[in-house]
Amino acid sequence: MSGKYRRDGGPDTGRHVGGSKEPPIYDRERLYDIVDVIVEIARERDVSGAQVALAWTLGRPGVTSVVIGGRNQAQFSDNLGAAELVLSAEERARLDSASQPDLPYPYWHQSFTAHDRLSSIDRDLIAPYLKETNGE
Repeated sequence: MSGKYRRDGGPDTGRHVGGSKEPPIYDRERLYDIVDVIVEIARERDVSGAQVALAWTLGRPGVTSVVIGGRNQAQFSDNLGAAELVLSAEERARLDSASQPDLPYPYWHQSFTAHDRLSSIDRDLIAPYLKETNGE
């Protein structure tokens, strides 16, 4: 998610270059769509893609922490910069829109049969779906 691997290329070495299957990527084009938005926001803010991805993750409902790390001190220091980065509502909306997965069962069913009885976290999960389908 840092933007290192892109549709149009990436590093010449690394585990993903050698055909690693970890983690499994089920929809490569969708993944690149998300990375494209991360890189756009990073350029607009003059920060790294890793900082944008980490700040976005930290601001997600139900997320209380992230694990950071790096291969070297520069990467580690860059990741720490995410703690100071506050994304705007518009930037979050762009990232959320690009990454919104299809609603899995039972949530797609609950979204129209039991949404008034869900926990706040579950409501946050289905909220983008409700807006798309019901115009709310």
